[in-house]
Amino acid sequence: METSCANAGVHASATKTMQPRTAPSRAEATAMRAKAVRRSEQLLFPRPWTRAERRVVWHGLFGRSLIAVEPLICFLVFAALTSGLIFFPLPATSKMTRWESAIVLAPIFGLAASAFFVYFVGVMLAPVRALLDTFRPLYKVDGYVRYRSLPADGEAGNSGYVAVLDHRGRTVAEWPVTSEAPFVDDVRPALVEFSFYGGIHRIDGRSTGVLPEKLATFGVGIASRR
Repeated sequence: METSCANAGVHASATKTMQPRTAPSRAEATAMRAKAVRRSEQLLFPRPWTRAERRVVWHGLFGRSLIAVEPLICFLVFAALTSGLIFFPLPATSKMTRWESAIVLAPIFGLAASAFFVYFVGVMLAPVRALLDTFRPLYKVDGYVRYRSLPADGEAGNSGYVAVLDHRGRTVAEWPVTSEAPFVDDVRPALVEFSFYGGIHRIDGRSTGVLPEKLATFGVGIASRR
């Protein structure tokens, strides 16, 4: 699940008077709990993930699983070959002894098995982390969204950073953002819904594309973002 909030207002004009709206005092229809929680001295309003939101994450996990089948099969094949060369005798017609095959060939197949295992983990790591994140709450903050351009010594491949600020202007969380459009510094009041792993999900009720509203076929590919 890639964080992308530039499509939900990165070009919004800077607001002169920064006064956040009052946070809702009662639970909304989305089953948000009215009781606020404190995290690092900041007031956050949590709510559980809805079934529709969790279904999107499961859909993405299924799509990645289809891609991960190939490295998983290759890992199992090379792991089986490595074990066979080490623990099972070779045919009588073989020109190599069992120990020669274990010393010469087994490390080669073992290295290939390790490479495919790392590939498999790399493919599945992000969707599994995203799924685990659905068992933690989403948060709502009636505060500010801050867009910050990339500094000279910033990370390569990033366009800038987007952060959620509480009603007092204190940073709750910040994420790197990749965007094709130029990234400009901006701070504006907004009702923000976010997760600490996925980033900002909604700004003033508008989806940022973190959770696509249209699912790709079989979970493969990325739905177009608004």
